[in-house]
Amino acid sequence: MDIISVQGLTRTYRQYKRFPGIMGSMRSLFTREYTEELAVRELTFSIQEGEAVGYLGPNGAGKSTMIKMMSGILVPTSGELHVLGRVPHLARKENAMQIGVVFGQRSQLWWDLPVNDSFDLHKYIYKIPDATFEKNLAFCLDMLAIKEFIHKPVRQLSLGQRMRVEIAMALLHEPRILFLDEPTIGLDVMAKDQIRQFLRTVNREKKVTIVLTTHDMKDIEEICPRMIVVNKGELVYDGSVTALRKKLGNERQVVIEFREEPGLIDVPGVTLLQEEGLRKTYLFAKSELSVFEIVSQIAANYYIEDVSIEQADIESVIRRLYQQLAANRQIG
Repeated sequence: MDIISVQGLTRTYRQYKRFPGIMGSMRSLFTREYTEELAVRELTFSIQEGEAVGYLGPNGAGKSTMIKMMSGILVPTSGELHVLGRVPHLARKENAMQIGVVFGQRSQLWWDLPVNDSFDLHKYIYKIPDATFEKNLAFCLDMLAIKEFIHKPVRQLSLGQRMRVEIAMALLHEPRILFLDEPTIGLDVMAKDQIRQFLRTVNREKKVTIVLTTHDMKDIEEICPRMIVVNKGELVYDGSVTALRKKLGNERQVVIEFREEPGLIDVPGVTLLQEEGLRKTYLFAKSELSVFEIVSQIAANYYIEDVSIEQADIESVIRRLYQQLAANRQIG
């Protein structure tokens, strides 16, 4: 069943021109010239109930705009959009009862009130039955480890604590869809791991459909088997993480620990990714030579203590996809 259906969706922003100087300001009073910017361009895709989908793209690709249209905050310029069988902006109240939304940089919590007061207010707004509320609250308190600070005012919480509370509150009314916009931004490693584990559990055990926008590729690898990639408002990839890795992930990351500083290694298809003293991480592009043959070639000229070969992470794969898109645009 398609829980989200998008057909030829476009969203255009109209921006009024501002003219420089005093005369420009006077001109702006009497003329209303404007430019149009396409944030989303003729997107078409569908999401099944129970899926976890990563929605990716560089800054300005239209990710947040798409989340706002799916949650009913923004109205599409053209095309068709149905969420839970309804047009989101025409059925905001009905859909709000079945969706949860978390924006990483915008809080739904009451800043000066204790966390549990925000939970109680959420219960009242969504008319959550007592038994359902207590059950869901207990689940979130346990899985997200937030029990110790739910009586503290929100302003006293760390960023990691606040984000765990934001996600918990978004799930108290048992939504069928959870929209997440950069939920792990600015968090430390431990907080990120806790949130990722929780979201995996919610998706697999409670069958909550997750749509996640993020710049952290680790979020995608650990939560979302499928990803949709957009660039400049256009769909450039829709499929599994595994398929994209197979298509573009012929690269390998090789960590080499040298006995002494090797300096610049000039080997075709080898790119230095990271340096940690004598321990260096290289990206090996697809080549006629095997990884073993290239490492042997390096070992013949430099003293090597240890070598480990890893599959290129999803961030490297996405980077290569963007490079291909940029090259295709230049050719076109």
